[in-house]
Amino acid sequence: MALENDIQAPDFDLPNQFGEHVRLADYRGVRPVALVFFPLAFSSTCTAELCTLRDNLSMFQDARVELIGISVDSKATLRAFAEEEGYDFTLLADFWPHGEVSKEYGVFLEHKGFATRATFLIDVDGVIREHFLTEPGQARSLADYQAALDQLTSVPA
Repeated sequence: MALENDIQAPDFDLPNQFGEHVRLADYRGVRPVALVFFPLAFSSTCTAELCTLRDNLSMFQDARVELIGISVDSKATLRAFAEEEGYDFTLLADFWPHGEVSKEYGVFLEHKGFATRATFLIDVDGVIREHFLTEPGQARSLADYQAALDQLTSVPA
């Protein structure tokens, strides 16, 4: 079961597509984060979803929210995926231990071996303020992202 709103988001330390380690705690006190779990790089729905985010990156930048994608793919796969599609945001490899962060957030699908489509909006204090999920094969809507960003940015500091 996915984590709920108004609880501290679990910290993690994962490599990005360039092999640099990223910790959620590094954003605390700095800026909010949108964690976007997606099943697999190069799959049609994931590619379309992340291309939509790429094409609307200003929506996150205008809200001063760091956009971070997470999948169980390797960092090498994520780097190739980002380069091929022109993604100018961080992609994190939840590769080993396989799906550990996805499991902590309650979105890992054991029978499939990857995360479902889940988004968590985390405030500057590291608290989950909004989240939404869809099943594999069903893309998240841009309107859901905008509503979550609006809700996140309306929370008093």
